[in-house]
Amino acid sequence: MTDRLPHEKGFHVSWDQIHRDARALAWRLDGQGPAKGGWRAVVAITRGGMAPAMIVSRELGIRVVDTISVKSYDNQTQAEPRVIKAPQAEIMGDAGEGILVVDDLVDTGKTLELVRNLYPKAHFATVYAKPLGRAMVDTYITEVSQDTWIFFPWDMALQYVEPYRGKD
Repeated sequence: MTDRLPHEKGFHVSWDQIHRDARALAWRLDGQGPAKGGWRAVVAITRGGMAPAMIVSRELGIRVVDTISVKSYDNQTQAEPRVIKAPQAEIMGDAGEGILVVDDLVDTGKTLELVRNLYPKAHFATVYAKPLGRAMVDTYITEVSQDTWIFFPWDMALQYVEPYRGKD
């Protein structure tokens, strides 16, 4: 037993790392669209999915990009997800067929479950996945343990961090 808080088991992701991992996600998705072709559009789950979606859309040459805004966290506390902005209906077409939905992370899977229920034919891709949510995502790059908190570069400032095992 340790006296660390759950979020202190951290996985820190730099801008360079998120860029490399999002490019790897794009490479994995290349040619995986309907009939092994391209994707009709990318839909980013905001806010975390915006940077990976931008990189994926650039790498795959997809010009149609939209967002779905789902609020599921208040700071580091997860709540019931709710859609606060939907993508354009004409982009989503028939239940999301040919649409690539991108997020930074699948944690418990509740956010992706909500979006998947709205667009069951879409393909769901995340850069990072935790075990509880892994079943909700079709493609991901890196799995981390459920008790790991991922610190993304857009949430961070440079400062000292104590060693994982505490002070000497």
